[in-house]
Amino acid sequence: CKEYYPEAMATDNYKQILERDDIEVLDIATHPEVRTQLIEDALKAGKHVLSQKPFVTDLDIGERLVKMAKEKNRKLAVNQNGRWAPHFSYIRQAVNQGLIGDVMAAHLAVHWDHGWTADTAFNEIDHLILYDFAIHWFDMLCCIMGGREPKRVYATRARAPEQKAKPPLLAQVVVEYDKAQATLVFDGAVKYGPHDSTIVLGTKGGIRSSGPDLSTQQVVLHTDAGCASPELKGEWFVEGFHGAMAELLSAIEEDREPSNSADNNLQSLALCFAAVASAEEGVPKAPGKVRKTLP
Repeated sequence: CKEYYPEAMATDNYKQILERDDIEVLDIATHPEVRTQLIEDALKAGKHVLSQKPFVTDLDIGERLVKMAKEKNRKLAVNQNGRWAPHFSYIRQAVNQGLIGDVMAAHLAVHWDHGWTADTAFNEIDHLILYDFAIHWFDMLCCIMGGREPKRVYATRARAPEQKAKPPLLAQVVVEYDKAQATLVFDGAVKYGPHDSTIVLGTKGGIRSSGPDLSTQQVVLHTDAGCASPELKGEWFVEGFHGAMAELLSAIEEDREPSNSADNNLQSLALCFAAVASAEEGVPKAPGKVRKTLP
């Protein structure tokens, strides 16, 4: 801080920040277990808030924070930065604009090496894949489905041969909708030939995105008019984080709800919590019925 930002204020007492009138927006990036109190205090102090994901570990607490933000007339958003990854951003906007009609199927799959977590604090998160990692994909699925309520979720997980990490690195999810279906596959122990793909199929067209990783993707849109492949610019780990905060700031300026509002994010969390509970108990779960994630 002294080397790069010598005039910056650095403190371990967050209440000193809340007292400053020249700070209007807080980016709260702590772990979930301490974040709730920080968000509450920030809203009471009249600040707008961007919360790190996952937003909360209890849907009841999330609903209470959403209500508080509305009562205080403050904007509360969640840093679901995957929405602004270039390929996900294009898919999201294409679906929202009706380019492929009504979505009837979505299949998202990631095959990569998540074994680097073995020597980190992430190694202590039992449902590391479905809870900490897959929250981006649950959130993206909710965006693709346009807020349609999922009926049931069935998820499984397994340890990969020779994996060193404590949490199982393999997981898969099936989601049932009225007149639609979705699957999510997470192969987190792939050391050779990593690949990422997203397929969204609708009544008027389809979108396919694929590549060796999340930063290198090619998107193809198919409709009656033919096929088109947009030129994607940027990467997830720059534009994604910029997009989440920029959307909040734009919403404040325009006095509207941000598209990544905490209220909007509750459906993504409900889907995630149901998947974790399903993988733990081995039975399908209804999103919204599972109110808390596992400890």
